[in-house]
Amino acid sequence: MRVLVTRPRPAATATALKLEAMGHEAILLPLMQAEHLVAAVETALKQSHGAIALTSAEATRALAALGRALEPHLATPLFCVGQATGRAAAELGFTDIHVGPGTGEGLAETIAAAFAGGTREPLLYLAGSPRSDGLERALRQRGVDYSTVECYRMAPIACRPDELSSLLRAGRFDAVLLYSRQTARQFAALLSQSRLSAAAFARRYLCLSAAIAEVLPADAAAEVAIMPDEQHLLKLL
Repeated sequence: MRVLVTRPRPAATATALKLEAMGHEAILLPLMQAEHLVAAVETALKQSHGAIALTSAEATRALAALGRALEPHLATPLFCVGQATGRAAAELGFTDIHVGPGTGEGLAETIAAAFAGGTREPLLYLAGSPRSDGLERALRQRGVDYSTVECYRMAPIACRPDELSSLLRAGRFDAVLLYSRQTARQFAALLSQSRLSAAAFARRYLCLSAAIAEVLPADAAAEVAIMPDEQHLLKLL
């Protein structure tokens, strides 16, 4: 299959290798790029906190930019939204990692259970922008004391007006992989600017969540992974 990967680098490159190992042709079109707010992370880690929460592997890249300044925090309890973020944290050297079921709401339940004794200092949530409010809303509902610090921002990458049309010269795509609502919105805007229909560009649009599928054009044949992680997304192929 000919598959378009829209996620940011370097994650897009890792996805391409997985697709090629599965026998597919991967074409990369990153539509967003991360700006890491390293100074904000360093300041946040100096404040009192009993644990850290991450809802994206991108946050681990912001942490990695701290270098040796991260070492004093590697034994701090770390709550990760899912397996991919947990693996990235382990590679950084964190030793007390708790992995959630893949959603912000599910991670909040894991955190609340760990904080049930009420003896911990506040949770530090290292977040991205833009983001959904699932974790923060669920933490408030459960009475968990936390502070949010943005450690990265996702910014759109400018594409040429003829970018999508050029990609179609080799034929319609079998699938487009979409990992975020913001990326899906940007892709839909590119289709409109190119005067292309979603159906003409690709047979299938594979989405990490229903929220992503919602912002695609009506003629996009959208499918949603049963769990919001890449393993289940690629299973749709």
